[in-house]
Amino acid sequence: MIVKDYLSELRTAFPNVEMEQGQVTCDLGNNGHIHVYPKSEEEIAAVLKYANEQGKKIVVQGKGTKKGFGGEKETADILLSLSKYKGIVEHGVGDMTVTVKAGTSFQELQELLRKHNQKVSLDPSWPQYATIGGVIASNDSGPKRLGYGSARDVVIGLRVVYPDGTIIRTGGKVVKNVAGYDMNKLFIGSMGTLGVITEITLKLRPVPKTERVVLISFQEGSFEDIQAFAVRILDSMMEPVSLEFLNPSLAERLIGKEQFSLAISFEDVESSVDYQEEMVRKIKPDQASLRILHNEELQTFWKQLYCISPNGIEDDLEQKETEASLKVGVKNLDVLQVIKDSHMLQDSHNLVVSAHGGLGHGIAQINLKGTRHDVVSAITHLRQAVNQLNGYVIVKHSPLSLRQEINVWGDTPAYLFLIEGIKSKIDPNRVLNEKRFLGGI
Repeated sequence: MIVKDYLSELRTAFPNVEMEQGQVTCDLGNNGHIHVYPKSEEEIAAVLKYANEQGKKIVVQGKGTKKGFGGEKETADILLSLSKYKGIVEHGVGDMTVTVKAGTSFQELQELLRKHNQKVSLDPSWPQYATIGGVIASNDSGPKRLGYGSARDVVIGLRVVYPDGTIIRTGGKVVKNVAGYDMNKLFIGSMGTLGVITEITLKLRPVPKTERVVLISFQEGSFEDIQAFAVRILDSMMEPVSLEFLNPSLAERLIGKEQFSLAISFEDVESSVDYQEEMVRKIKPDQASLRILHNEELQTFWKQLYCISPNGIEDDLEQKETEASLKVGVKNLDVLQVIKDSHMLQDSHNLVVSAHGGLGHGIAQINLKGTRHDVVSAITHLRQAVNQLNGYVIVKHSPLSLRQEINVWGDTPAYLFLIEGIKSKIDPNRVLNEKRFLGGI
C-alpha cells in the first residue's frame, strides 16, 4: 500500500489522533512509515489493537534517544511516539511516590519533583531528552547505580498495554507491596517487545543536603594502587553513590587531566560528606592528585558525563565516522581491566575511545568512534577479552547496518526459550518492536 493511502486509512480509523508521514533523518533504523502521537492511554490501546488485527508492525518510541539500540528493521508500518503522552498522574508527597506518564522527559520529572525536595534515584544518559518510559523499558542507569540501584529497584508499579489492546497493571502504588509475582521486572529492560508501558509508579528519595565529587587522578602504570585504593573505599564505612573509573581521554575531556581518574560522589548531610571527603584524603595514594567539585562545577561534570554517548536524536546521515556505544558487565573490580583494555584500542584500532565504569557495580560504558572496520574489530576484541572475565558486552547504540552485521546482544543465553515463550504468549503476531531484543525477539 502506498504510504499516503495508508496515512489516509489511519486518519479515517483514528480521526482524533495526531499523525504524519514519517521521514528518514538518520541511519539508525527503527523508523515508521507513519508516525502516530497518541495523547491518552485509550488511543494507545486502540492503535495497538488495530495493528494487531491488521497484521501491522509497530515501533515504540519516546523522544528517540535509543533509536540506535537494538532492532534489525529500517522501517515498520507505524512508529508509535509517546512524546505527547506526558505529565504526572499522581504525586504522593508524604508517601514519597510518584505516578507519571511514560512520555515525560526524565529531566522534566526531576524538576517537578525538586519543588518538593524529592527526586527519582536514577541517572540515565541524556536526561533532557530521555523519557521515563524509555529509561524503564531499556533499564538505563548511570554512574550513581552504586548508591541508587537500577530501575528494578525504584519501580513499584506499571500500567502496560498489550498488543491486543488489553490494559494491565503490575505492582502497586505503595512501597510495601509484596502480593503476587513481581511482574514489573518482566517489562523493565524488555525494550518494549512485550507491551507499551504507559504509566510508571516510582519510589522517591529526598534531595540530598550536600553533594560533592572527589576526583582522584593517578600516575600511569599504577593499576595495583588504584585497585587497592578502591578496595579500601568499598571495605570502609564510607557510602559513595558513585565510584566511577574514567579512561584518560574521557578524564581530559571532563576534568582537563589526561590520566586514569576516579570520580567518587557523596550525597548526605554536610557533616557526613565532610567526614567522608577527609577519609578519602587520608587513604589516597601519595602520587595521586585530588580535586573537589562543588555546586555548578559539579553539575557541569555530571551533565557532560551523561551526554558523552551517541544518541538517536542527534545522529544524522551526513556523519562519515561510525559511532558505537557498548554496555559491559563484569565483576565490580574487573572494570579496571575493561577500561584499561578499551583505552589501548585507541592506538591499536585508531579509534576515539571514551570509557567509564563503576568499580562498585561492575557496569561500564565504552564509546567508540572511527571507521566501520575498526569499530567492528574493536567490538570483537572487547568481547573476547570480557568473555575471559565471564562478563558480557551489549551494543547499546550503532547504525542499523552495523546491527544487521553483528549480534548486539552477544551469545544466546540458555534461558532464551523462556523469553521466547513469554513473547509468543503476549505478542503472538510479533507486532511490537520486532527483532529489538535478545535473540531477535
